[in-house]
Amino acid sequence: MPDQKTGPIAAEITRRLTEALAPTQLQVIDDSEKHRGHAGHDERGESHFTVEIESPNFAGQTRIPRQRAV
Repeated sequence: MPDQKTGPIAAEITRRLTEALAPTQLQVIDDSEKHRGHAGHDERGESHFTVEIESPNFAGQTRIPRQRAV
């Protein structure tokens, strides 16, 4: 898992996913800047994220149950 400087929301997302799913790979990417001017954009940042995660907990699950777990 890459060591990135993150804000408090990204750090909390990382903490919760790590505790719940014990991922082997986890990236929480702050995409907020890409949404500047869109509805829901927060000028303080940390309003939109992409999460890339791999976990042994997902073994044998289809896409929808994996997404629900996250």
